[in-house]
Amino acid sequence: MGKYFARYKGYIIATFIMNILAALFNVFSFSILLPILQILFKVDTQRYEFIEWGTGGFKDLPSVAQNNGYYYSQMLVDNYGPATTLLMLGIILAFLTLLKTGTYFAGSACLMPLRTGIVRDIRVDIYKKILSLPLSFFSEERKGDILARVSTDVNEIDASITSSLDMIIKNPIFILTYVGTMFFMSWELTLFTLLVVPLLAGGIGRIGKKLKQKSLFAQSKWSDGISQIEETLGGLRIIKAFIAERKMENRFMKVNNEYRDASMRVAIRQSAAHPVSEFLGTCMIVVVLWFGGYLIFSGKSPIDASGFIYYLVILYTTLQPIKDLSKAGYSIQKGLASLERINKILAAENTIKEPVNPQVVDMLKDSIVMENVNFAYTEGRTVLDGINITIPKGQTIALVGQSGSGKSTLVDLIPRYHDVTAGSIKIDGIDVRNLSIQSLRGIIGNVNQEAILFNDTVFNNIAFGVDNATQEQVEAAAKIANAHDFIMEMEHGYQTCVGDRGGRLSGGQRQRISIARAILKNPPILILDEATSALDTESERLVQDALEKLMKSRTTIAIAHRLSTIKNANEIYVLHEGKIVERGTHESLIALNGYYKKLNDMQAL
Repeated sequence: MGKYFARYKGYIIATFIMNILAALFNVFSFSILLPILQILFKVDTQRYEFIEWGTGGFKDLPSVAQNNGYYYSQMLVDNYGPATTLLMLGIILAFLTLLKTGTYFAGSACLMPLRTGIVRDIRVDIYKKILSLPLSFFSEERKGDILARVSTDVNEIDASITSSLDMIIKNPIFILTYVGTMFFMSWELTLFTLLVVPLLAGGIGRIGKKLKQKSLFAQSKWSDGISQIEETLGGLRIIKAFIAERKMENRFMKVNNEYRDASMRVAIRQSAAHPVSEFLGTCMIVVVLWFGGYLIFSGKSPIDASGFIYYLVILYTTLQPIKDLSKAGYSIQKGLASLERINKILAAENTIKEPVNPQVVDMLKDSIVMENVNFAYTEGRTVLDGINITIPKGQTIALVGQSGSGKSTLVDLIPRYHDVTAGSIKIDGIDVRNLSIQSLRGIIGNVNQEAILFNDTVFNNIAFGVDNATQEQVEAAAKIANAHDFIMEMEHGYQTCVGDRGGRLSGGQRQRISIARAILKNPPILILDEATSALDTESERLVQDALEKLMKSRTTIAIAHRLSTIKNANEIYVLHEGKIVERGTHESLIALNGYYKKLNDMQAL
């Protein structure tokens, strides 16, 4: 959290200054009560003479200040009468109170940019971190859990930590000022008072002891709930098809009840803070009242009765910031639990690191070479083993094999979504780990089996990877991708919103828009990951025609289950359990009468 506070240090300094002034004005406004009490109750008939300020040094300053205050009050009474004097003192009290409340408000207002800014900065940092983390991080984390951390946990930090900043900054200043004033008036009585404070702090501390742990548990339960909601939205069709509404409802009820029970325990423990501190604070006042009264009755008190009343007012006023500070302590414990969960994202290591002196690539001049490439997601579980492939510029190679043979993992290594465990991948003789990540991914275009579209217009989805694309450029790309005609038939043409994940479009339409996006990017290297496997025959024909236009004069790596779509590839690599078992053209592999021939015969059947 330190780096976030550092950005707003000017506001923190201003808050400190305003709260110091508010505390001082509060003390001075209370001091007006002394002459008012003297006048109202006539408890002191002594005549006071003015004493030069500084007489007796710092040690005698309280008695000099008290004497001169009474002297000025008597002068006012003598000149204007007691009623007018009371009015004057009341006006002074009101003015000091105005200054106190004004500086108090200014101190709180200075914190508003800090409060809102920290929450904004945390959200921005989490989002930037999510964008920068490798894909492997998200395969290990539940999407709902990440959503809960970005939303609920950040809101908890706002409600717990940043909302407590006012109390954390203001209350120590008020407490120190009030205690300093009490020492100034009577150090003996104040020392006795401070001996009672550990009782108050100890009682409150016992309540807050396990608050962070309980809050952490409650937040984890809400993450389970968010995860289930996210799963339900994604699988609603299956839930309805299998009549599993009641089953899913029961699952959610179970998680929701666990969250409710955990939250209730946290709330009960937190709500106990105020009554406990109120009771202990009153006990402290009673003890101090008894001790102070004993000193006055025995004639050993350093302050008189009106001074003791002022002392009690200051002491009672000190209790509120102490209670607020303890309340802030509980809130911070809850917030720290959320901060701990957020830090799991913010502190996650990004294994895909930008090289120290990156080289920039803007085109493919010669070839892509994979040398003895090995890869494992987790140690000891090899996914790719000893892969050697050379892809000359302008050629098309195809990867085939059963599901889980490592085809998609292999193409993910080229743009460095993952890094090889052993071996190397080179573009024009340069290891991809030495290239700028942005420039490397800038020369690669992707068309995947699942066409990923965003809840935006058709135009913005096609122009997604290109800055300042014109209408003419987008339309030209859509025409090449066989998408222009169906786009123009939509209600708002290119400005039609495609819905969440392109839900308003058919599979073939989504795929053609994603192909148009790749055409507009115009990359020299193209990766096709089973781009037609999920389509019907008519859509496949249109998409295949668009792909053939896209593949012209590009270096293409195609993953395919339907072997008919890759017959014309310059070379086909057959993968089985992470190894290349066959390679060659379609005809040569058929003639080989091996694994590829078996796949081809099964599809023909």
